[in-house]
Amino acid sequence: MARAPFVIAGTEVKPGTRATVEIPVAKLYTHTPLHLPVEIIHGRRDGPVLMVCAAIHGDEINGVEIIRRVLRNSALRHLRGTLVAVPIVNIFGFIQRTRYLPDRRDLNRCFPGSESGSLGGRIAYLLRTQVMEHVTHIIDLHTGAINRFNLPQIRAELKNADTERMAEAFGAPIILNASLRDGSLRAYADSLDIPVITFEGGEALRFDDVVISSGVKGVVRVMRALDMIPVKKGPKAPRKRSETAAMSSWVRADIDGIMRPVARLGQRVNKGQKLAMLADPFGEVETAVVSPFSGIVICVNNLPLVNEGEAIYHVARFDELGEAEKAMDYFRSSYESELGEEVVPVHPWDEMQR
Repeated sequence: MARAPFVIAGTEVKPGTRATVEIPVAKLYTHTPLHLPVEIIHGRRDGPVLMVCAAIHGDEINGVEIIRRVLRNSALRHLRGTLVAVPIVNIFGFIQRTRYLPDRRDLNRCFPGSESGSLGGRIAYLLRTQVMEHVTHIIDLHTGAINRFNLPQIRAELKNADTERMAEAFGAPIILNASLRDGSLRAYADSLDIPVITFEGGEALRFDDVVISSGVKGVVRVMRALDMIPVKKGPKAPRKRSETAAMSSWVRADIDGIMRPVARLGQRVNKGQKLAMLADPFGEVETAVVSPFSGIVICVNNLPLVNEGEAIYHVARFDELGEAEKAMDYFRSSYESELGEEVVPVHPWDEMQR
């Protein structure tokens, strides 16, 4: 029996074909229409319906490139199920190179949305009714905020066994067992019992080859784990790629001043170890910023000018810190071998502790 077409926003996509669907969103002041672009690849055989989305925060652009590269993967010729790719969710923020919508709302706090609510509520409602309610699994792609560089990591609530399976399959070095936030896409998907993971990596408004490559590989690995594309032939990885953090905490500036970083992204730090130095412009007042516990640095604020209370380092804590170190070593060696030594000296992780 032939598989039925996949129907989204009134458009039918036949088995074994792909199509781009432009879902009307709103209009600019100039009366120029805006659309939510959705790429559908509908396999000939039954299987999961995976949504991969990015730029729900309009300045988080690494995910847009990750989706572009995934859509070019030759393994999709053998796709089971359906891939639903939404590269730019927050089209308003993307155009303006900003995290937020024009009314300063965070779209990732607007779910499930409302047909007659705020702009964010309406876009959330549109994505929910036209796309999310047709899928079985979700990967949501994010980066750090402006001037904050996130180590590639997965955030998920691991009480759902299918979600945990996706998180581990993705292969990022770190998994954070993160609680759900009201109004987020992840929280709403969870309320529908849709397994969902969030990938974080890199910095807003910046492409990063390591993060993008990690994201592409991760999405493909999840698709293999879901039996959507064939398993890659050849020897398997020699060890587990990811370690799950027991908790994480932001370390904040105690004073206003200029920050001189000491610890690097991905580095193991011990409790009480110096992460950075803060000083006034003349060096008369200087204080050390120390780690509250032993762990791995998973995000660094790259802006040296900080105010008291500003988040500057994000440290993840592990039950087995040695295993987390091994995951970092494995991740570092894999990207060095792929991208070549010539990229290492100019990469933000060039001084990562080995």
